[in-house]
Amino acid sequence: MIAGAHALVTGGSSGIGFAIAARLGEKGAKVTIWARGEDRLAAAAVALRADGVDVRHDSVDVTDPVAVEAAHDRAVAHHGPVDILVSSAGASHPGRFLELDDQIFRDMMEVDYFGTLHPIRVVAPGMAERGRGSIVGISSAAALLGIYGYTAYGAAKFAVRGLLEALRGELKPHGVDVTCVYPPDVDTPMLTAENAYKPAETAAISGTVAPISPDTVARGVVRAIEKGNSAVYSGIRLRALVALGPVINPFVERIFDRTVRTMHRQQSGRPGRGKLES
Repeated sequence: MIAGAHALVTGGSSGIGFAIAARLGEKGAKVTIWARGEDRLAAAAVALRADGVDVRHDSVDVTDPVAVEAAHDRAVAHHGPVDILVSSAGASHPGRFLELDDQIFRDMMEVDYFGTLHPIRVVAPGMAERGRGSIVGISSAAALLGIYGYTAYGAAKFAVRGLLEALRGELKPHGVDVTCVYPPDVDTPMLTAENAYKPAETAAISGTVAPISPDTVARGVVRAIEKGNSAVYSGIRLRALVALGPVINPFVERIFDRTVRTMHRQQSGRPGRGKLES
């Protein structure tokens, strides 16, 4: 039941998080949104209130477990126990493995994995004790199949997937649903920022499919919460990839490899040699 529930959405100031907060508010949930940037977060709260959403906002760094616990306590004091958690805060920094700094790998794990883990750690005990609740984490299509340029980001999102899939089995007996969401490219500020670092090969691989809207993901998430679904796959191509699984993956990998070889020929004339420009 979403109406009257307290929904906590991390990364709620823009993109997928904001769209999910809006949809949950539309369904009658009391909403708390978290993000790091105070100005954009406050503007998001104003926009949600204008649409009739009962929302409060709090500037929180989800990579800091102490800050997360304190913000959770403030949210509970205002709206009551968290019934729905949507952990949507994330970041993406693509790049070729041989060129990425070690810090990028650490940053992706901190934001995408630990930024998902910390909020879950503070809400899950209460949900289990009450015997109800819904936890949603945003992974990525890059957690379904390895993609050129996503060794840092993809690994972090694979970790999110592993966490949520294992957690689903542990919390189900306690009446708590756990959902993992696998969006492809989504038309968000994060995608715009990501494109500044995206290798040409990665852009060529993903460029054949137009980004979907944040609201498309949000509608799928709300349906999953209502039905207790364990996974959300956005888009027909992604659902086909999942349905066919190991049968189609080798063919997809060959397409990716052919795309990379073509890019190498176009840019350097010597496949596999030299440093390509993004």
